[in-house]
Amino acid sequence: MDSVTQMVLGAAVAGFVAGRKCSPKILLAGAALGTLPDLDVMLSYGDPVSDMVKHRGFSHSLFVLLPFSLLLSWLWQKWRPTRFSFAHLWLLVAACLLTHPILDAFTAYGTQLFWPITTPIAISSVFIIDPFYTVPLLLMLIASLLWRDRMAKLCGAGLAVSSLYLVWSLVAVNVIEQRVEQQLEGTPMAGQPVFITPTPFNTVLWRIVVKGEDHYLEGLSSLVDSDTHIEFIEKPLGAWPEGIDSDYQQMLAHFTSGFMKYEQRQDELVVTDLRLGMADYMPFQFALASQDQSGNWSVIPPVRLESQSVRLKHIPTLWLRVLGNQDIDANLCHISECPSIGETARR
Repeated sequence: MDSVTQMVLGAAVAGFVAGRKCSPKILLAGAALGTLPDLDVMLSYGDPVSDMVKHRGFSHSLFVLLPFSLLLSWLWQKWRPTRFSFAHLWLLVAACLLTHPILDAFTAYGTQLFWPITTPIAISSVFIIDPFYTVPLLLMLIASLLWRDRMAKLCGAGLAVSSLYLVWSLVAVNVIEQRVEQQLEGTPMAGQPVFITPTPFNTVLWRIVVKGEDHYLEGLSSLVDSDTHIEFIEKPLGAWPEGIDSDYQQMLAHFTSGFMKYEQRQDELVVTDLRLGMADYMPFQFALASQDQSGNWSVIPPVRLESQSVRLKHIPTLWLRVLGNQDIDANLCHISECPSIGETARR
């Protein structure tokens, strides 16, 4: 999740665990602890593919954060004695640290909760920025600063609301999963790998990717659609050239669970993570191979390519689709052809 969300989550967790000993300083400490695991973004692993697949790695591992929380609690109590017992202080620190990667695991990017086992956990039921999760926590934190005698209870209330929202997201993605399964039943794509993820800032409109042998299907489904039939668009997957091996291609295949496409652009082969982004807004694209004049492919050092920038005029169109307007296909059309809000209204 975004840094603001992790800060308010850490602060709320610290306030709730602190109980009657809660204070503004405890909330501030919780906010700092809540963002600590994301400091791994400052690390460079030498190439853009490694930077992607190793983010949310050791710094988000339960096996690392648990002993680290013990060390951090011991140092805190030694250098700045508090009113907390060591057990209470450790519980506070551990809770702030561990809730960070657990929340991240609900996103599509994935989190290596059990590093050094490098398989990412990606429940993919919330978008990386979701105000419906963050705002209740933020409001309760503000209220706790105004009514300090109720700090812990207000922080607990914020956590309860945000946790219920996560539960709701699991229910919502299950509804979409059932729709997809029913629609694909009896078709050649039945039983093929499916990836479902929420569109930006909500858990109502969902993007679906169904991966076949040489093509994939992409579609949208909103929980408020009057017609639950999903209009899929078929797109080519492409293929990695035979006869050459790339560690980077294998790293991406493992990280994405195979949800990636291959596309030749001039003399380069571009690999795109299909799970993250939508339409032409695909943020993780890498050039991994080049073709010579004889048509032979060779591996090159990975280069991350720039994605198209999000156009503000398309955001209202997306929200109309969230509300169930199935005449809009903001996810699957090409960006240059995607109608703006005014064009949609005239249709």
